[in-house]
Amino acid sequence: MHERPQGDVRRDATNLEIGHSAMRWNGDHLEIDIEERDTRLFNPIHRRVAGKVRVHPEALNAASFALDPAENHIWHCMAPRARIEVEMEEPGLSWSGTGYFDHNRGSEPLESGFNTWHWSRAHLKEGAVVCYEGERGDGSLFASAIRFDRHAEASHVELPAVAPLPKSKWQVDRRTRSEIGVAEVRRTWEDTPFYARSELSSKLFGEEVETVQESLDMRRFGSPVVQFMLPFRMPRKPA
Repeated sequence: MHERPQGDVRRDATNLEIGHSAMRWNGDHLEIDIEERDTRLFNPIHRRVAGKVRVHPEALNAASFALDPAENHIWHCMAPRARIEVEMEEPGLSWSGTGYFDHNRGSEPLESGFNTWHWSRAHLKEGAVVCYEGERGDGSLFASAIRFDRHAEASHVELPAVAPLPKSKWQVDRRTRSEIGVAEVRRTWEDTPFYARSELSSKLFGEEVETVQESLDMRRFGSPVVQFMLPFRMPRKPA
């Protein structure tokens, strides 16, 4: 999924630049500068998308978690809860709200390590909870629930019951976890042949919560048809 050539990527201890977009750690918060073009299908006019996002963590978590026994894939939730500020220049929009900040890193492509995964995050009255599960490339299964307290300290907790979800419009299998084994899809934000990201209503640890959920099918991602389609949504162009 590299839409930029290697020469357009620059980084150091506090900065990451990809093309004309960049992010930097500025004291106690993350600043993201966006300078891109949209990639709407069947529209030859790629409009400018530009603005700034600021992510203010409520607390920082130092612990990373391996997603496979060989530790080829590492997940790190830096800020389970955060305050965000969005100021877009093009289009002219701005808003603020609550957010979350994590990243994955690895020594091999995702499609080599995983067939599928399902991830979800919900803010609680204090802290947050993240559920992670899926099938690795060797067919083994993994599943965990991690709860973060108000200081972003992490602890493994018992997995809530499986809550099946309807397939996305592209027929991507989705699932999540809920205390009552039931969850409702409120909105689907991203719906692609191999990935879906949605907003759910569910119940966790005695609380009615709004959950952000994603499902990823790396077998579909690696298929020749999807690989042929990707450049039309993520053009490989110099900055």
